[in-house]
Amino acid sequence: MPKIAEIENTPNPNAKKFILKEALTHGLAHSYDNAEEARVDPLAAALFAIPHVINVYYTDRWLTVTQDGNADWSALLKQLAVPIRATTPETVQAAVRRETKPAQALNLVDKLRLQQITTLLEERVLPALVNDGGGLEIVGLDGNRLLVHYQGACGTCPTAFAGTLAAIESQ
Repeated sequence: MPKIAEIENTPNPNAKKFILKEALTHGLAHSYDNAEEARVDPLAAALFAIPHVINVYYTDRWLTVTQDGNADWSALLKQLAVPIRATTPETVQAAVRRETKPAQALNLVDKLRLQQITTLLEERVLPALVNDGGGLEIVGLDGNRLLVHYQGACGTCPTAFAGTLAAIESQ
């Protein structure tokens, strides 16, 4: 049963980051945008069963829950704590079946560009997003357009796009 060490605000007023005393995963991020996606994950499914929850994102020793903006955080935090504390790392790891996404067909030049972009994001951008209770997943590369999916607190944060873009452009 993971104990909640701390609850942090994020730049997104509709998201809270729970810092845990023990790891739920070991480097593998779990991101869910709705209850249907979360049905295979007992922790995420239990959190989506609580009214107003619209996103669940977790990895290692932290978890971010985003609400729809219509809930009172003090009441919602008490409800969220129950399934978080009831979960075991073994349950999460045994129950979650990750689907592997097919690799995007890219030419050699674009594969190398995407590899460089990924390295840049992992070294310079992702640590800031993680600190704020979120993350991003690269969805693809289309010419000079990088397609990403924001996760956790970053998914509905009004400043996520501008902040990430500024970080990338400054490199």
